[in-house]
Amino acid sequence: MSKVVVLKGGRSLEREVSLRSGANVEAALRRLGHEVVGVDVDQHLVRTLRAEAPDAVFVALHGRGGEDGTVQELLEILGLPYTGSGVRACERSVDKVVAKAVFRAAGIATPDSYAFGEDAFRELGAADTLAEIRERLGLPLVVKPAKQGSALGVTIARQAADVPPALMSALSYDNRVLLERFVPGRELAVSVLGTDDPRTLPVVEPVPRKRESYDFEARYTAGMTEFIAPAHLTPEQADEASRLALACYREIGCRCFGRVDMMLGDDGRFWVLEIDTIPGLTDTSLMPKAAAAAGMEFDELIAGVLDQAALGG
Repeated sequence: MSKVVVLKGGRSLEREVSLRSGANVEAALRRLGHEVVGVDVDQHLVRTLRAEAPDAVFVALHGRGGEDGTVQELLEILGLPYTGSGVRACERSVDKVVAKAVFRAAGIATPDSYAFGEDAFRELGAADTLAEIRERLGLPLVVKPAKQGSALGVTIARQAADVPPALMSALSYDNRVLLERFVPGRELAVSVLGTDDPRTLPVVEPVPRKRESYDFEARYTAGMTEFIAPAHLTPEQADEASRLALACYREIGCRCFGRVDMMLGDDGRFWVLEIDTIPGLTDTSLMPKAAAAAGMEFDELIAGVLDQAALGG
């Protein structure tokens, strides 16, 4: 038996999702026989960790502070083994602009895009380039915050008039915004487990019910999305999705576990959108669905993730 601290909650916009992930992880770890301490992250985190002196830390902290390398840096300073990717991989993955640059450098297809900081709109007149951006990327146009998860602040702008309010919405979540070419097709999620010899789980296809896209509400409201696991793909398509996910995982430098989101376009091509180094572990999250499709119980999934806890990397 080990003493495990589960980090959850915090003050990011994904707090409620994190609390749900954390609660599921805590319950699983207790069933597995561990001594578990749930910690709703606040300004006393370092003191709490020193007082608890756990054998390992399970990071179920979504959003800023949890997925951007911040808490990982603190855990490394304290010398505490933790689940999930290290500081560098978290920093690269949380910023969609940086992650897409890494993918492109590795020859991994990702939709064309442009990115601007808030200052570019306020001080450099970046808004005057929107006509050129629409001409190059076309409509619809996906507008999203550069650093935000759970589809928060993401808008599909279908007409030119929709783009400015979409930008304002995205900038309310982050000070940098990404304008990305819309890829019509099927959204797929490929979960990855492992560090030295990572492997993929079955591909999951979320199909929202009566929603335009797989948005925040569709992700976390029971009954609003049908999860097809494994997704209906040809063997060749499934192999290609797995290959791409593993390539993204390795290029970003991930370890332990992660999830790669991609589109299977109507053109038959795969397009990688982003990578998540701390996948959701709620009842409606994609990684548990993938694990179940592989015949893996939730407790087995959590045990496997905890076994990969390490320091640094």
